[in-house]
Amino acid sequence: MPEILFREALRQALIEEMERDPSVFVMGEEVAQYEGTFRVTEGLLKKFGPQRVVDTPISEEAFTGMAVGAAMMGLRPVVEFMTMNFALPAFDQIINHAAKMYYMSGGQFSVPLVLRGPQGPGVQLSAQHSQSMETFFAHVPGLKVVAPGTGADAKGLLKSAIREPNPVVFLEQAALYNVKFEVPGGEHLVPIGLAEVKRPGRDVTILTYSHMLTISLRAAEQLAREGVEAEVVDLRTLAPLDMQTVAESVARTHRAVVATEDVRTCSFAAEVMARIYEEVFDELDAPVERVTGEDVPIPYSRPLEQLAVPNEQSVITAVQRTLWREGAAPLGIGGMHGRADDAENGRRDGGRYAPPVAQERR
Repeated sequence: MPEILFREALRQALIEEMERDPSVFVMGEEVAQYEGTFRVTEGLLKKFGPQRVVDTPISEEAFTGMAVGAAMMGLRPVVEFMTMNFALPAFDQIINHAAKMYYMSGGQFSVPLVLRGPQGPGVQLSAQHSQSMETFFAHVPGLKVVAPGTGADAKGLLKSAIREPNPVVFLEQAALYNVKFEVPGGEHLVPIGLAEVKRPGRDVTILTYSHMLTISLRAAEQLAREGVEAEVVDLRTLAPLDMQTVAESVARTHRAVVATEDVRTCSFAAEVMARIYEEVFDELDAPVERVTGEDVPIPYSRPLEQLAVPNEQSVITAVQRTLWREGAAPLGIGGMHGRADDAENGRRDGGRYAPPVAQERR
């Protein structure tokens, strides 16, 4: 399987879908002549012409409204925002029109619309360009929200999003654009609404998506060298959320860490934690931990930006907290608090992971 850049996987999806369906067209700021700020639409104008690759004025509200109308009339627009942060001026069109038109028309009008573009921290784009927008969109009934973390998923999910009869917000983490992944050639579809176990494990479940998938997999490799086998679940789609895969994983490992780059307060991690407590509470051997960014605007300064967002050590520390919190039995060495006490206390892990000195509960 060839390795290509994340942005090239997105371009493949666009080209294949535009070739397959003449109703698909791309529009946005500088997507045609300039070929896209992050070069996702490179070569599309030459291949498909100005009627299907459309440069728009610098007015997100205007061109998003035009895209909603075009979708209602049977076309399949793919709107590229130069950054998803710039979707904020278009929230009236996205939330009050795209998301609600099918419901408010009694099913008379579908809105097969894709709203895509970069978001998130890590590439020194400063506070107004580096927000993680997923919670804003996932909060809105009528929108599907996708956040791929690999090139293969980016291609497969974008193709599915373009074929979807409902509006899809497709979030691309800017730090992934120049990362290479193995991507299948030709027809490759990934279903919207289906999570995937990217790394099996037995001791703790790490639930994540987008760029944090890469970071979580690196953390899992480090943990494995310490004897901790973490299962990494890529949510991929945030709305609708695949709780079945989440619940099955937590039932296997009995511990969970949710990792996201979003700020802590009202983050999507909080929603995942709440759903775990509601649906699989009895499977937990410890409280769910979460890894998030700090509650600050993302700084432009590279060192400060790195301090504001989570990294591999952030995930490792959270895993250690959920494995080793206060009150856990010590390591099963020399017969201390071994299986006999485990049966009495209802513990599933045999106390294997508690350190000699219990850490303070956080």
